[in-house]
Amino acid sequence: MSICSEWDKIDPREYRGIWAYLEVEDGVLGEGGLQMLGVARNLASQKDTYVGGVLIGKGVSSLAREAIYYGADKVFIADDEKFEEYYAALYAEALASLAKEHKPEVILVSGTMRGREFTPYVANTLRTGITADCTSFEVDPAVKDVLGVRPTFGAYLIAHIRTLNRRPAIFTARPNVFPTPERNPAREGEIIHTQPKVADGYGVKLVNKKRFSRGTVPIEKAKILVSGGKGLGSRDGFTILQEFAKVIGGEISGSRKAVDAGWITHDKQVGQTGKTVRSDLYFAVGISGAVQHLYGIREARCVVAINKDPDAPIFDNCDYGLIGDYTEVIPALIKAVKKLQARKTE
Repeated sequence: MSICSEWDKIDPREYRGIWAYLEVEDGVLGEGGLQMLGVARNLASQKDTYVGGVLIGKGVSSLAREAIYYGADKVFIADDEKFEEYYAALYAEALASLAKEHKPEVILVSGTMRGREFTPYVANTLRTGITADCTSFEVDPAVKDVLGVRPTFGAYLIAHIRTLNRRPAIFTARPNVFPTPERNPAREGEIIHTQPKVADGYGVKLVNKKRFSRGTVPIEKAKILVSGGKGLGSRDGFTILQEFAKVIGGEISGSRKAVDAGWITHDKQVGQTGKTVRSDLYFAVGISGAVQHLYGIREARCVVAINKDPDAPIFDNCDYGLIGDYTEVIPALIKAVKKLQARKTE
């Protein structure tokens, strides 16, 4: 007998609603969760169902109205002192408890550090399927199941994944892959206060918390990015890029090879194993253009490639390309930009 035999008896038609988990950051709704509301809104319109937002924490009730403004029809709130500090198992049990009670068909979670950590707990508790790092979603026209679309085999293939005979289907998506929906303060919705069933203790206790200042704009929110790769040759190459970024009002980022070499920190990595960016302008300097890196810049509006190898794949995936040694090209660009800036101040 299959250990999941009792779950095979689930009738998917009993489940209704597309939920988005809303992470709270410094007292405001995280952008990743808002992006999931936009996805939920699109899916719900195709399936003729409602959009649910889920808030878990202490003092989060005041954010329910904002969730409605961004697309939620119903907001399920678990506001309690026990949720003051985030613990993966605790938050997962709370979300799973709400799902058991209200039976959503789909749960969407932004793939933040927290989202990636606690969502597998939820899927395990509910004995349901989870599809991670989705880049788009579709509704099967025949059976109306939600399909998670994501790259696989190093982003060389695209997989369409559905959860069979399990509900809710759970999906995560990278922050910044999807746009943030427009805020509409005229929207109306239902606010539902809940008391999810959770255990009293989890064997862990927060003994100290320290906040580290980023010092710069996170790359996923930067309008201009200057990104360096293995072609820089050494860590010193980022010194030149930093000067260029400062002149044009941008931020520094890099490829995985630059991170692996220790030239730049992981929080600045762009690509499949790093972050997805939506910058207005993206400079790829000394980056060959592997498919894993291209995955991370697919939402950038304008890509400028600078590489001395004329056969580099990046030139087939950019808006503008400059063939040349970056140690000559970047200083020339810095000089040209400063000259233009000087003219504006005259």
